[in-house]
Amino acid sequence: MANDLLKASHEFREQLLAWYETHHRKLPWRAPPGETADPYHVWLSEVMLQQTTVKTVIPYFQGFLRRWPTLEALALSEREEILSAWAGLGYYRRAMNLHACARTVMEDYNGTFPNSEQELLKLPGIGPYTAAAIAAIAFSRPANVIDGNIERVIARYCLINTPLPAAKAEIARRASKLAPTQSAQRPGDYAQALMDLGAMICTPKAPSCGRCPVQRSCSAFAQGAAEKLPLRLKKPVKPLRRGAAFLIYRGDSLLLRRRPEQGLLAGMMEVPGTGWTSEPPSKQALLAAAPITAKFAKLRGLVRHTFTHFELELTVYRTQLPGDYDEPITQRDPRLKWVAKHELPRQALPSVMRKVIAHDQ
Repeated sequence: MANDLLKASHEFREQLLAWYETHHRKLPWRAPPGETADPYHVWLSEVMLQQTTVKTVIPYFQGFLRRWPTLEALALSEREEILSAWAGLGYYRRAMNLHACARTVMEDYNGTFPNSEQELLKLPGIGPYTAAAIAAIAFSRPANVIDGNIERVIARYCLINTPLPAAKAEIARRASKLAPTQSAQRPGDYAQALMDLGAMICTPKAPSCGRCPVQRSCSAFAQGAAEKLPLRLKKPVKPLRRGAAFLIYRGDSLLLRRRPEQGLLAGMMEVPGTGWTSEPPSKQALLAAAPITAKFAKLRGLVRHTFTHFELELTVYRTQLPGDYDEPITQRDPRLKWVAKHELPRQALPSVMRKVIAHDQ
């Protein structure tokens, strides 16, 4: 029985790797099949790819490499620069951890990424999946790499009928039986082959089973259940939060504010506004939140944005101050600063705040 399982695992890997050598995606952070990728490129891409599509990540990855071609260059940069370059990619805590991780590797590991999952897990922003991916892809270390694409492939191949997320433990256990156990079995190529299989063949809808290299041994295909798996529990409806934002112009400059160092969008720049609550802000709350006393015009429509755990609706208010307005509001609150309009693209503004500013166009 054990020998049969080993043989089946070996055949699965061989079929998958043979397919990968011909059909792999050509991505800017990857090395060709059979070669080892640059650890800096692998780490940067894996952090960017968390909760984000490949199509979205590619121009950001290329932009980061042009600006910071080495880990040392990234570590020597200012956090504000990284946050600004990250703007629009979302999940901004990743950018904060990116900076912290680069500095940690330079200071504690002499600028060289550790090659084991255990050591990689000690670095800021690196969790179990990212540690396994870096160990396998950058260092050819055997690791059980499981992302969303791989979850789907394993759930179908092994006919796992338990709904996600409850199925994660079983998927991990089954995947570990198929994964390489030594460097000679090309763990990096194997992990990326599974990712590509999920992205190109074993897609969420209408999987191309006729082109799948492991179709003959896929249990879901044998039972005609591929498109039904993996099962998922229905997601609860996201709660709605509401708030207001104040566009305050002084001549050709806009008033911005830095968000707190902890919490959502930590350390990013924002348009000043109210808190985000389940009810629309009251008149009293608006008066208390406005950083200046002025006559505001309420703009038509709402700014809507989707976060991971809630939906947001913002009412936008605008006022124009004369260019010689000199009330020392930035002295009273050091988080506030005036920014010229032409400088806004270089500010660390999250997407929701760029939507607020664009709402005035």
